[in-house]
Amino acid sequence: MVTASWNGETIAESDNTVVVEGNHYFPRDAVDENKLLPSTTKSVWPWKGTAHYYTIEAGGERNPDAAWYYPDPKEAAAEIADRIAFWKGVEIG
Repeated sequence: MVTASWNGETIAESDNTVVVEGNHYFPRDAVDENKLLPSTTKSVWPWKGTAHYYTIEAGGERNPDAAWYYPDPKEAAAEIADRIAFWKGVEIG
């Protein structure tokens, strides 16, 4: 079981992650979306497409743009559709 936690709270937990470029992408239904706030931040990756971000809110604090997903990934990254990954201090273990 792989977990993603930040600020003492579990954000996601699954035994079905997909690892791409060293990042675990969790199925959307394995993520506590009550801890995610929409962000307007986006970034473009040539082979994956446009990433959209969430701010994590846990333990009374916010971690801006610490989660991302690809709502419409390119064909080469189809395996990460409907999955969310984390960074910026989020512990994966």
